[in-house]
Amino acid sequence: MEDKIIKQHQFASPIGVVWTAISEAEQISTWFIQADFRAEQGYRYTFTHEQTEIHGEVMVANPVYELTYSWIVKGTEVVTMVSWRLEENSEGTLLTLEHSGISKYPGETAIMMFQNYEGGWISCLKDLDVHLNGKNE
Repeated sequence: MEDKIIKQHQFASPIGVVWTAISEAEQISTWFIQADFRAEQGYRYTFTHEQTEIHGEVMVANPVYELTYSWIVKGTEVVTMVSWRLEENSEGTLLTLEHSGISKYPGETAIMMFQNYEGGWISCLKDLDVHLNGKNE
């Protein structure tokens, strides 16, 4: 089974705008999930959505280029890693998202989580694009 998901998306927005959207709790809570989050190495964050809680620790916060944090779904002991890398280019900002360590889930759960994360991150990047384009209500 595959261990990581990698998604890339080109945004028309400048790198600083994209960085703010992925690193500030107020903005994350608007387009992604309710967040208690700071882009500071060592910060222990919590994301909450309905009955799901995700927590972890910020491992790398290199404004405006890289943000990496551990990702632990409440009720599991599995630690996966989420990394956002930003590159400025002539069209705006290229974002590369990587979620790794998914094969650490036991047995069939790993396959289910991989599928859930795969679809979730696709949706997440679409929602971020809408947010950055100012189209969200």
